[in-house]
Amino acid sequence: MANEIRPMSPEEKKVIFASSLGTVFEWYDFYLYGSLAAIIAKQFFSGLDEGSAFIFALLAFAAGFIVRPFGALVFGRLGDMIGRKYTFLVTILLMGLSTFIVGILPNYATIGVAAPVILIALRMLQGLALGGEYGGAATYVAEHSPQGRRGAYTAWIQTTATLGLFLSLMVILGTRVAIGEDAFADWGWRVPFVVSIILLGISVWIRLSMNESPAFAKMKAEGKTSKAPLSESFGQWKNLKIVILALVGLTAGQAVVWYTGQFYALFFLTQALKVDGATANLFVAASLIIGTPFFIVFGSLSDKIGRKPIIMAGCLLAVLTYFPVFNALTKAANPDLHAAQQASKVVVTADPAECSFQFNPTGTVKFTSSCDIAKQKLASSSVSYETVDAPAGTPATIKIGDVVVTSYSSANLTEADIADAKVAAAKKLEEVKAANKPEADIKAATAALAAFDKNAKAAAAKVKDGQMAAALSAALKEKGYPAKADPAKVNKVVVIAILTYLVILVTMVYGPIAAMLVEMFPTRIRYTSMSLPYHIGNGWFGGLLPTTAFAIVAQTGNMYNGLWYPIIIAGVTFVIGMLFVKETKDVDIYAGD
Repeated sequence: MANEIRPMSPEEKKVIFASSLGTVFEWYDFYLYGSLAAIIAKQFFSGLDEGSAFIFALLAFAAGFIVRPFGALVFGRLGDMIGRKYTFLVTILLMGLSTFIVGILPNYATIGVAAPVILIALRMLQGLALGGEYGGAATYVAEHSPQGRRGAYTAWIQTTATLGLFLSLMVILGTRVAIGEDAFADWGWRVPFVVSIILLGISVWIRLSMNESPAFAKMKAEGKTSKAPLSESFGQWKNLKIVILALVGLTAGQAVVWYTGQFYALFFLTQALKVDGATANLFVAASLIIGTPFFIVFGSLSDKIGRKPIIMAGCLLAVLTYFPVFNALTKAANPDLHAAQQASKVVVTADPAECSFQFNPTGTVKFTSSCDIAKQKLASSSVSYETVDAPAGTPATIKIGDVVVTSYSSANLTEADIADAKVAAAKKLEEVKAANKPEADIKAATAALAAFDKNAKAAAAKVKDGQMAAALSAALKEKGYPAKADPAKVNKVVVIAILTYLVILVTMVYGPIAAMLVEMFPTRIRYTSMSLPYHIGNGWFGGLLPTTAFAIVAQTGNMYNGLWYPIIIAGVTFVIGMLFVKETKDVDIYAGD
């Protein structure tokens, strides 16, 4: 192909539009489930308690990420053997029909345990389809692109995940507004899944009118297609080493930067900084609107200066700036919290033998030691803390500036502790009655005292817990720790600017990567070879980021420590990428086939 810069031809525009539109719809289908996880938990996992139901709903969502590399293998193989166009068609049919069936699937109350089993199977089919979709779209567009423009052309594919997320949120919001929250929770949540059949019809119609990739058509005409793309890609060291380099030297770092910029930042705003969910979503949406065009900017720039410098720069900037940037985000989004952290650091002093691993996603572990109870209380208040070792047998304490709150052990309450707690419960009942509190408060105080007759130890632990929670809340309030971010004090411009910077890092690592992955492998095994490292990187390294980061924060007590996960992965990618990954922008993707 020629090297000159010329306008896109009508056929090239159609290829990009059709590929991108179909991929937007696939991401739309994929994100619907994540956005509606809380409602789906109640519909399909109602046989469990509320907390466990939500966890299982999230695990079903995660199943879609876990199987993506297997979809890459299955559909990558088909794409390299029978062609890009028809494999491309199968993936969107599989994704679209799976999504539609979720919309009409009877819930747990109707068909029992079969409902969650079928739901998880559908989620896995969606993950398999998505595993085949991206590689197909990137390969198809790249093989239609002129030499010297592949970065610009494939960058449009890179916008699809963000646009799919937008589309899913818009349809959900529109349905909610149209029918109301009660109806939406009952049956309206099905509407976004069911209407996806219309999107599927449009996508299939467009894709049926498309031609096969010229590179694949040429190779097929010459009888050079691969008979065994899996063994060629992964059974021959010359190709396998490139697959491994593509994973650890490109996609792993790209994935964690992508998930940090578009997902973890939102989680950090709502969970750590206590910004209300609607406001946080608007901030992230604004940053995505501003930042999304940079996918095209960096894709086009990579045609001029190379893919590798831009991707590596994005990883390096993430490593160097995540800590100061997230600190700045705290100062802008919740200045009261930032000021309190600077003025009154929180320190837990505890016997290390009492302290357990704090990550408890299913809520099944009951923390009973004074150390664990102290840490759990701080975690539930989203308060960062440091831990200092205390002598064996010493009850844990929480020091907030110069105020000290002593914890307790619910497993080792003495008779004196139980007697004191019962006196406190009786006093509480008298105070509530004397203050003419609402009937509900009087009933609660009465029940708390009556509970001592049934199980004195459990009742005493509950009273102790309430006393400690009240003392900790008062101490935090005294030292300026806010219960939530004050909307009037949020620096909206700075928050959006910071979030936009994080999105721009996403566009740096993600914008040029489709072109680079395509250029790393020969046509005969391209679909297979590029899909696997992409989906291991994004499905596993990226998809596990929120869970891993949350576990690190829960264990260490520092709300910034979750950033170590993306920083370390991006750092490894930067080092390996700089040392071993070769620039590809001038590669002739038709050569050697």
